[in-house]
Amino acid sequence: MSPDVDLTVPLPGSRPLRERLLALDSRLFGFAAARNWPAGRPVLPRLSRAADHGVLWFATAAAMAASRTPRARRAAVRGVASLALASVTINTLGKRSVRRPRPALDPVPAVRQLKRQPITTSFPSGHAASAAAFAAGVALESPGWGLAVAPLAFSVAMSRVYTGVHFPSDVLAGALLGAGAAFAVRGLVPTRAQLGPPARPRAEVPTLPDGEGLVLVANTAAGSTERVRALRGLLPAAEIVECEPEEVAAQLEQAAARARVLGVCGGDGTVNSAAEVALRHGLPLAVLPGGTLNHFAYDLGVEGSRDLAGALTRGEAVRVDVGRFDAGGRRGVFLNTLSLGVYPELVRVREQWSPRIGGWPAGVLAAARVLNADRHPLRAEAGGRPHPLWLLFAGNGIYHRMGLAPGRRTDLADGLLDVRVVHGGRRPALRLLAAAVAGPITRSPVHAAVRVPALRLGGVAPGTLLAYDGEVAEVSGRVTVDKLPQGLTVYRPAPAA
Repeated sequence: MSPDVDLTVPLPGSRPLRERLLALDSRLFGFAAARNWPAGRPVLPRLSRAADHGVLWFATAAAMAASRTPRARRAAVRGVASLALASVTINTLGKRSVRRPRPALDPVPAVRQLKRQPITTSFPSGHAASAAAFAAGVALESPGWGLAVAPLAFSVAMSRVYTGVHFPSDVLAGALLGAGAAFAVRGLVPTRAQLGPPARPRAEVPTLPDGEGLVLVANTAAGSTERVRALRGLLPAAEIVECEPEEVAAQLEQAAARARVLGVCGGDGTVNSAAEVALRHGLPLAVLPGGTLNHFAYDLGVEGSRDLAGALTRGEAVRVDVGRFDAGGRRGVFLNTLSLGVYPELVRVREQWSPRIGGWPAGVLAAARVLNADRHPLRAEAGGRPHPLWLLFAGNGIYHRMGLAPGRRTDLADGLLDVRVVHGGRRPALRLLAAAVAGPITRSPVHAAVRVPALRLGGVAPGTLLAYDGEVAEVSGRVTVDKLPQGLTVYRPAPAA
């Protein structure tokens, strides 16, 4: 080989790949600028401005949350979280890593140009990243809402090329970074579909294609009229009985006498009553969430009328554990939680005020009153020794945290009680707050957690309040809590494969 040959010089007619990509990018930009888009002129510049600082997406999230469906609220929160991560990444790393100048505006018609031109560098597009992050985050939690938001996100991304502030590659890179941010958020905080309860143990139940054989009792005080109406449309042959709270128990008993499947719509207390009746009559239970919290229905994966109707028409059901308690001769069941200490008092105060000011304000007022009151801790015997307790919580199944979100159950047939204790002390508010922050930590100076199949307490003072699924009762003496493993059959939609 001749020493005079310089191998670093490209062959005639060849260009580095980077230059060819930039040239292609410029040609695509010029092609878009030369195109006449009559439908885009009144819309795309306005969309581009509306998306400044994420305003469009925050407004969209607020509109989704206003729909009052849990899935929409979760999707809105996940979309905003994904947008926030994408924005931080773009502004701290993306813009500073590649200092690409903005395109020249000469080929872009003046009527399409933004009145205020951005001053940051061009690569990557922050608007496209925010749009893709929000849409992808929403879609990961709720594919239906994601499909509704996707055209808006695509239009915002395309508006950046249409108005001449970005090259096509800027938009593509921004969209990819935004989608990556949404998946990163999902890795930190899994979606409800990822942490859905296992579809076992499966149960054989009647298949009700049009709802014939279902008798559903709806508590009208729970404010569930819209969901009941929707279920009627999906299952026209179902019998639905709407009644006042004081009539629920009697109507459930009457419904069980003529039903193949007992249904209930209401809050957790109403569902608790229906579970007792279903157990006594050996009937499968269909739960339509209709209250404020709806812990049991949501942990089942039933969030609305379509979920329940789908499970009924396909005959999809599982067996779940039922918590039981015997307190000085008073017996009952619970599907969610049982507690002693300050929480039952909080429930009682909340129930007194909720008809006047609403559930959430009443809960805040009750917490303030209970924690500021001059009181002494509950004293109970466990293992033969007395213990002062501010709170004893027993969950029907193990409660888990999802990142910073509240706890929920992923297995409703694990055979265990999730017992959390806040030890007695001089400052209940601080101890309860410390226990809440500790979360899954099993032992601390103020907090302990164990997982057991049964729990026995003695020496409970007369008049002590016990709360179970939002209901409150007075107990005394010995309190025994255990489980009826896989005792109740409940309809629930099978998770997607």
